[in-house]
Amino acid sequence: MDSINDFFSWLSSVLWGWPMIILLLGTHLYLTVRLRVPQRKLLLGIRLSVKKDHKGAGDVSQFGALATALAATIGTGNIVGVATAVALGGPGAVLWCWLTGIFGMSTKYAEGLLAVKYRVRGSDGRTYGGPMYALERGLGMKWLALLFAVFTALASFGIGCTVQANSIALLANETFGIPTWVVGVFVCVLTASVILGGVKAIARVCMVLVPFMALLYVAGCIVILCMNGNYVWPAVQLIVRSAFNPSAAGGGFVGATVMMAARYGIARGLFSNESGMGSAPIVAAAAQTRNPVRQALVSSTGTFWDTVIICALTGLVLVSSILAYPDITFADGAALTKVAFSKIPYVGAPLLAFGILTFAFSTILGWSYYGESAVNYLEVSGEKTEVRSSRFYRILYIVALFFGSIINLDIIWNIADCMNALMAIPNLVALLLLSGVAAAETRKYLWAGRIDDAMEED
Repeated sequence: MDSINDFFSWLSSVLWGWPMIILLLGTHLYLTVRLRVPQRKLLLGIRLSVKKDHKGAGDVSQFGALATALAATIGTGNIVGVATAVALGGPGAVLWCWLTGIFGMSTKYAEGLLAVKYRVRGSDGRTYGGPMYALERGLGMKWLALLFAVFTALASFGIGCTVQANSIALLANETFGIPTWVVGVFVCVLTASVILGGVKAIARVCMVLVPFMALLYVAGCIVILCMNGNYVWPAVQLIVRSAFNPSAAGGGFVGATVMMAARYGIARGLFSNESGMGSAPIVAAAAQTRNPVRQALVSSTGTFWDTVIICALTGLVLVSSILAYPDITFADGAALTKVAFSKIPYVGAPLLAFGILTFAFSTILGWSYYGESAVNYLEVSGEKTEVRSSRFYRILYIVALFFGSIINLDIIWNIADCMNALMAIPNLVALLLLSGVAAAETRKYLWAGRIDDAMEED
């Protein structure tokens, strides 16, 4: 097992190395230019996200689709991941992470657009879409679509299921002394009560849970920033300076380099917002929207909330805390986050624990839908196939949650990282080769001022 774990650890480091970072960031930049900076329409996307599109076809509201995508996206990476980037790459990593979110909005826009453009209606009456359908229907690459679906299904049991349940169980055990198996049973029951109801039930819960947990976490960050008031602006200056001159940070960051700051900041940003990974467009395809561009704009706001706001706030909290409390050590990202939040009297530590617990649970809900959709795509024969496949997958997912709560998951983490990277490759192929379609649809609806027009469903 050690040899297998070492292999997947090595493979993960290769897959998430500079080639993947350059490919993802390059796609972000290319689509930003090709689509004429869709980030300019952020406010329009936010307005559309809170409006119901009664003229659109789909299974859930646009906000429901966005909330479900955010549920899967906003996770421990927003808290511990950013801290790890700061610990390894210095304060400058925060700026690179933030820039990744800014440019990643265009990729998330294109993903949402193609998901709606090539979505289909299943024999069970539900709407299905995502990179596998774009690859098959838009490019005729059925074999690559199947690979994406396989990687997504496997990833859902890793990063979306077992590792999240494990994080919840360990945190509850360390914080409250609850046995891991008890936590596992509770997580299984709670998850089953939601996902057995399908995407509509998942969306309903996420529409309540995501805004609540995000606002509570942001409120905690703002309290810390107020406490560190005299150090906030110096922290901003340090982040910008050390992004290009890490030695400016001084102290334990002297050994950092520009390449390290960029690598860890970009990698954590990409991993956090999942722009380019191909997961979020799976639920975007189920949105009730009258044309692809409307949902594309809504989808792009997900990266804004996840990285541009939440990750940036986390980074600013960490760097200002380092300046305000020189005794804070930053060798361990997780420890750095705990120390920063512990500065809030009485409620700081419980607030962080609650944030991690809810972020992890929301990821479980969002990824359950991603995996289920991938399994349904792989099993396409028979009139009631989608129903049978969905039931089987949901039961297996719930069982995996329990085992994830009670076993060591080092090897699962490494395998999950590999599957996430392998998901991104077929999705990026679809994005780049279908960028002309994305540009044409954007020209038709957005640039021509026809954002309220309805599309003709295939």
